[in-house]
Amino acid sequence: MMTTPKEILLGTLEDLERDDFEKFKWHLKNGSVEGLPAIPVSKLENAERTNIVDLMFDTYSINTFEVAKNLLGRINKNDLLENLNKTIPEPTGKSGND
Repeated sequence: MMTTPKEILLGTLEDLERDDFEKFKWHLKNGSVEGLPAIPVSKLENAERTNIVDLMFDTYSINTFEVAKNLLGRINKNDLLENLNKTIPEPTGKSGND
């Protein structure tokens, strides 16, 4: 059975310890990825990992993994970043570079 993108992202977030998860959420609410919107604090403050996955896909759509990778780098979770790079192929098709 294939793992869905949401399950992949959830697995990554589940590997974050509480402090790192809080930092990850902090970056989401501060709009740390250039050109992409922040997620409102009200939606994030009590959000569990499953909620964060849904919020990220709702907000960032095809850019969700790009955002996740960026934020993992910012919180120095390079091991998780590497895992995600192996799991998620670079987006193809409808990018601005075609």
